[in-house]
This record gives sequence, structure tokens and C-alpha cells, in this order.
Amino acid sequence: MTSIWEYANPRRFMVASGTLLPWITGIAALCLIGGLIWGFFFTPDDFRQGSTVKIIYLHVPAAIMAVNAWMMMLVTSLIWVIRRHHVSALAAKAAAPVGMVFTLIALFTGAVWGQPMWGTWWEWDPRLTSILILFLFYLGYMALWEAIDNPDQAADLTAVLCLVGSVFAVLSRYALVFWNQGLHQGATLSLDAEQNIADVFWYPLITVLAGFGFLFLALVLFRTRTEIRARRIKALITQEQMT
Repeated sequence: MTSIWEYANPRRFMVASGTLLPWITGIAALCLIGGLIWGFFFTPDDFRQGSTVKIIYLHVPAAIMAVNAWMMMLVTSLIWVIRRHHVSALAAKAAAPVGMVFTLIALFTGAVWGQPMWGTWWEWDPRLTSILILFLFYLGYMALWEAIDNPDQAADLTAVLCLVGSVFAVLSRYALVFWNQGLHQGATLSLDAEQNIADVFWYPLITVLAGFGFLFLALVLFRTRTEIRARRIKALITQEQMT
């Protein structure tokens, strides 16, 4: 049986990801297009929030992926620290801009949703504040990668930053559990059927969430492949300069 660690070899990773990438991209496109059309055009208005509720099809998946992207970066960073697999470090680096965009989408759509519901574009709510701090951590993470020339040293230091930032990733997900206050509503998706949204909204939302997940995976694979190629080119240039 093939060990998963064999795909830490850049050559094996390039072959496997090249095969999977078109399929993952296609599934992402189908889920996103189908789910968004279903959600925006074939679901009713909410009896309290009206048509404004339909922003959940962008806000909720973006917010969930913003947190999950950082947690994926944490896992791959820890793999780098423990096993020194370069592909895992490059995957963490590749995921950061994608997660940052998801976080920005969550902040923007949250403001658009909050203004008519709360009467303000922003509130220093525990969940809002923690996801804003998470966004700043994304920016700091990417800046740290660019600031250090040695890629191994950059991977080590960004792994530490990723570990610290994971605290705010957890807080942004469970802020309402830790602090039972603030304007932000409870979880839109819950394992508790009594707290979950109605099925008419739930099914298209799950479809869009799957699309965001596959989109994230496709973008990370694509960007990781780009990082591997860039490192190979840099190694060839260095070797040529030495000769």
C-alpha cells in the first residue's frame, strides 16, 4: 500500500496533483454555480430578514473556510517542523493568500449583512474582532515569508506564527461559546437540529460550502505546484551561477 508520506516527494506530488486538479476544479465549479443559483434564485425570503438572508451563501462558507484554511496551514506547518517535508511547508505558504481572501470576503459580507440587521457596519463583537485579528495574521504570515530569504528559516518562523494565530482561528469559530454576548447570531450550521436553519436554506448552503471547500483545495494544489516550480527554477539558476 502506498504511504501518504510518499506524496511529500515533490515529483510524486506533481504527478498526483496534476491528475486530481481538473476533477477537483470541475466539482468546485459545479457545486458553486449550482448552489449559488439554487440559493439566490430558488429559496424564499426569510420572514424576519427578507432577501438579506441570502448573503449566507457567501458569508457563511467564506467564514468557515477562513478558519479551516488557517487550521490546514497549522497542520502542514507542524508536519514541516516534525518531518521536514518541503511540500508541506510550500502547501502552507500556498494556502495563506487563499485563506486571506476568504477572510476578507467574510468580513465584507458580514458588514453588508450586519448593516441592515444591526444598524451598523461594524461592531467590536467577540467573533467579529477575532476574525479581523485572524485576517491580520494572514497578512503577517505572508509578509514573513517574503521578508526572509532562506526558505527553511522562513518555514520555521511562519510555523511558529501559524501556531499563535491558530488561537484566534479557534476564537473566531467558538467565540459565542466562550463569551455569551455580542450581536453576532449563533451558528448557522449546527449538529443540533433545533438550532439549524430550515432545510430550504440548509441544502443549497451545504452545496455552496462544498464548492468553497473544493475551490480552496484546487487553489492550494495549483499554488503549491507553482511554488514547487518556482523553487526548482531558483535552484537551477543558483546552480548555473555557481558553474
